[in-house]
Amino acid sequence: MSDDRFDGLVAAHHGEIYRYLLRVTGRVSDADDLSQETFLRAFKALGSLPPEANARAWLFAIATNLGRNHFRSETRRRRAYAGVRAEDRAGGNPGPEAETLFHEARDRVEAAVARLPLKQRMAFTLRKLHDLDYDAIGRMLRCSAESARAHVFQAFRKIRQTLDQSEMPRMEARR
Repeated sequence: MSDDRFDGLVAAHHGEIYRYLLRVTGRVSDADDLSQETFLRAFKALGSLPPEANARAWLFAIATNLGRNHFRSETRRRRAYAGVRAEDRAGGNPGPEAETLFHEARDRVEAAVARLPLKQRMAFTLRKLHDLDYDAIGRMLRCSAESARAHVFQAFRKIRQTLDQSEMPRMEARR
């Protein structure tokens, strides 16, 4: 792969791809992130792009797919937050103690995920937060779908163990 070819691609199309993503997302930070990811993916796959291919259309396809994925994850996130808010309204105002417990639990889960080995953390995140199937996860992690499934399983197991261990001292302190 030629660095000159990639540099030329960036020089010719970065502004256009960025403006497209800015119009699609409506947010400068999202457009920055997605355009950077577009060119990162293009760099990784440039060797498989035939010289006679329409590079501009190819870049727009990558950017469009990233935009779709971005909005899917945003929609899932909004639904999850709406569900939590609905539960809060149904159960009344949870009060500061319940809010503190919620934040502590969230922090423990995030810390457990952060301690996972990289492949397990990536597989878990792609599966549970981004709802990708095991075939797609396997392709992204350069392993089989079964290996991706095993990474997610191992991640769950380790997260459960970590949470169980962190819960034991809290329960003993309450006695």
